[in-house]
Amino acid sequence: MLAKLTQLVIIGGLLSLGVTGCGTTAGNPATSSSAKSLSADRAFSTSNAASPLGTNTNEILESDASVPFIDLMRAAMPFQEASPWLTKGNVTYDSDGWPVNLNGGQAGTRFLSNLPAAVIPEGTYTVLYDGEGEIQYLNDAALIERKVGYDTITLAAGNDGIFNASLLILRSNPQNYVRNIRILPPGGICSSNSFQRVASASGCGGDFKSFVEHANSIVFNPDFMAFMKDFRAIRFMNMSGVTRSTERTWADRNQLNKATWGGKEGSRGAPVEIQVELANRLNADPWFTLPHGADDNYVRQYATYVKQHLNSNLKPHIEYSNETWNTIFTQGNHMIDMGLKLGLDTHAQRAGHRYYSQRSVEIFKIWEEVFGGTQRLVRILSGWTINDKLTETVLSHKDAYKHADAFAVGPYVFGGHAEVRTIKSVDDALGLITNPVYRYSHDKVMGYIRMQKAITDKYGIQLMAYEAGQGLVDFHTKTDDEFPNPLLFAANRDPRMRGIYDRFLNGWKAEGGTLMMHYTAPRTFTKHGPWGTKEYITQPLSQAPKYQALLDFIRSTPCWWNDCKR
Repeated sequence: MLAKLTQLVIIGGLLSLGVTGCGTTAGNPATSSSAKSLSADRAFSTSNAASPLGTNTNEILESDASVPFIDLMRAAMPFQEASPWLTKGNVTYDSDGWPVNLNGGQAGTRFLSNLPAAVIPEGTYTVLYDGEGEIQYLNDAALIERKVGYDTITLAAGNDGIFNASLLILRSNPQNYVRNIRILPPGGICSSNSFQRVASASGCGGDFKSFVEHANSIVFNPDFMAFMKDFRAIRFMNMSGVTRSTERTWADRNQLNKATWGGKEGSRGAPVEIQVELANRLNADPWFTLPHGADDNYVRQYATYVKQHLNSNLKPHIEYSNETWNTIFTQGNHMIDMGLKLGLDTHAQRAGHRYYSQRSVEIFKIWEEVFGGTQRLVRILSGWTINDKLTETVLSHKDAYKHADAFAVGPYVFGGHAEVRTIKSVDDALGLITNPVYRYSHDKVMGYIRMQKAITDKYGIQLMAYEAGQGLVDFHTKTDDEFPNPLLFAANRDPRMRGIYDRFLNGWKAEGGTLMMHYTAPRTFTKHGPWGTKEYITQPLSQAPKYQALLDFIRSTPCWWNDCKR
């Protein structure tokens, strides 16, 4: 109980997690280690079998307002990355990122950053850890009581209404160093319902499971689960950390026993075990994006794990990396480098598109070998919504279309990148979407979808959306409050956005699109864009017009394409 997820074992065909004890004293509720099946607290979603929509996930960061895990340490900043602000001196680390020897310095991490106060409950949290040492708490976290391997702290956002919280390891015994830190909330769930947080046992009919005592089997934040349950598919692109990934071999992947799954691009990401378990609990098809540099063994091991552990009624959706046509990402340049190296074309970008197509098919074939055919797989090639030539190249190169089930695009409505800097009001911002004169207005985007649908029809495959939604963002701004960000944020909060989304979703269906993966899970509106379906995971539905529209569509429009219902 009360333990860090550290080792996978298989018990009766179910995913279970081996755990380590927490090194606590007698009388502490966290006194033993054991292996416990994650299925013990499993409650499947029943409302998404005919849903036509999926959702993208967010990057694992301490600022992620979707807060997917009950253990706040899962998304914390790695100790190494917190230097020189929190981590100071010549600290050395073990292979999982835990500070082994402080060498006279200190090791710190930030586990909450710039999050609305309502995103998690304020109150008394429990911090568990193995080893011998002393932890100090900063910002909105304060120590109440300390025992061996067991601290009680308060978390309260303060007058600014924003959560920021950090911790420092000030003292640690190198022979038994502080590690396996877990930061667990008050309350728990009823074992019959993992989609609802309850404050105490009085909220259940005798089946209460506290977060502190059952952290290793509950794993996921019930507020996150409640949001996710209506979506038929989950695209793990952000959560898996695939963008600018440095993973090449199977040994490079993020694993369960890593100190934190958060951090910078190239190193962060939830392990495949967590992705599969979330899909299983939500009864949702997983949409996996494989790292651009993954070798064949990586792909085979990944597919093998999914084959062995994903519920048999669910279909893996397989995509090679993310937006490989987009050279702002390292994966885009990787495609060009490999395409030119292999002599696939003399034109650099076209060579990259051909390599993406070719490598995708190679990856699909490995999955087909592991799964014994294509029946359970959804093999996805992707491209740029407005670029029909790219689509033709990807699908036709060495007859790649014969080895794919769908082609996916990312339709966004926003008017235009330059145009967002000309607005003077919320009406102007919404007008960028509704006025057909703009290149990325609703009407223009429907035309691009129609164009792509004609190509996918020609090749006999489905048209999907790997991302979709509004795209009101100015990528040139440096701060959240710089013009035009306040107007763009206000447009996303405006009740009229619900009608814009309703028209957009129905337009997608009318033009022949199939599965749409909305972008993205709840996240705060920042200079990087107001992308979140909601601004934070617990935001009331009445304040989230985009979420209202998505739920309206899910509940009124069952999926319409062949073999869509499970």
